[in-house]
Amino acid sequence: MQLPQDLQEALAGVLSQGSVKALRAAAEDLSRRYRAPASGKGPLLRAREDILAYLAVRLPATFAASHAALAQVKAQLPHFTPRTLLDAGAGPGTALWAAAALFPSLEAATLLERDREMIAAGRRLAAGASAPVLRAAAWDEAHLDQAFSAPPHDLTVAAYVLGELGQGAQDALADRLWRATEGVMLLVEPGTPQGFARILRQRDRLLAQGARTIAPCPHDDACPIIGSDWCHFAERVSRSALHRRVKGADLGYEDEKFSFVALSRLAPLPLAGRVIRHPQVRGGHVHVALCTPRGLESTVATRKDKDRYRLAKDLRWGDPTPWDAAEGAPVRPRDGGGKEQP
Repeated sequence: MQLPQDLQEALAGVLSQGSVKALRAAAEDLSRRYRAPASGKGPLLRAREDILAYLAVRLPATFAASHAALAQVKAQLPHFTPRTLLDAGAGPGTALWAAAALFPSLEAATLLERDREMIAAGRRLAAGASAPVLRAAAWDEAHLDQAFSAPPHDLTVAAYVLGELGQGAQDALADRLWRATEGVMLLVEPGTPQGFARILRQRDRLLAQGARTIAPCPHDDACPIIGSDWCHFAERVSRSALHRRVKGADLGYEDEKFSFVALSRLAPLPLAGRVIRHPQVRGGHVHVALCTPRGLESTVATRKDKDRYRLAKDLRWGDPTPWDAAEGAPVRPRDGGGKEQP
């Protein structure tokens, strides 16, 4: 995945203000703090150099994760055409950039962010954006561990935010966002055991309040993943030349691992299952690990079933399964996703 061209150009302009050496030092420190167990005691970004480092090395990964999660939402709710978006803990507006790329129906966005320097960076990035919703977005300075005003929006988002809050504040934020959600609510966290635990807690809490799971789960039952395992996905994002220099990396890409849940009051298309690991392609057969409405399942497609084998070879981690795991029959698309359930 590559960032939109207008975002790439805007980033290059903003990042020209910092030296590669200073950005690299800030990026290394930021990475250490980002991967440390969450304490809920404050922000990860502490200085202007941190913000520039975030733009260089974390914005592309956050965009990729948000875009991948929202793409799953779009696939399960094909009639969902949000006009308004609320992003709590918006950073430089990364999730809005991802949403605008997928939902051209967006007309207005409210972005809540506590750091004035980050808001300023977000406004600079959006100034030359091709999507009007990015240029016209309303930015509000808000602390998410405190009460804030959140009128109804079609799409609400909190990406890589819960880990900066204590558990009580996490619950309060999720509840506020859910009350403000008229369409879909998206939560994204790092693809670590701790990040998944935060996602799972909010999924369980909000299902008890009447939410329905849109993605990634193909059901509203308790998560079947237990023990030391955790549910996460990965999205490959291209690195710019500056990104590689700042990270001291040789590869032209990186894989961002993330956990997420999308919840709604709308009814999604039925889903036979989702691929929850990289499919293992072997000589003449493909092993696929799935989460299905029946629980965790593993299936093998062999060359004896040519159609199923062909479909299996094209599957990627996170894809919906193109067949019913129990029946082995191809899944035919059905209309009606995104309509209110009686």
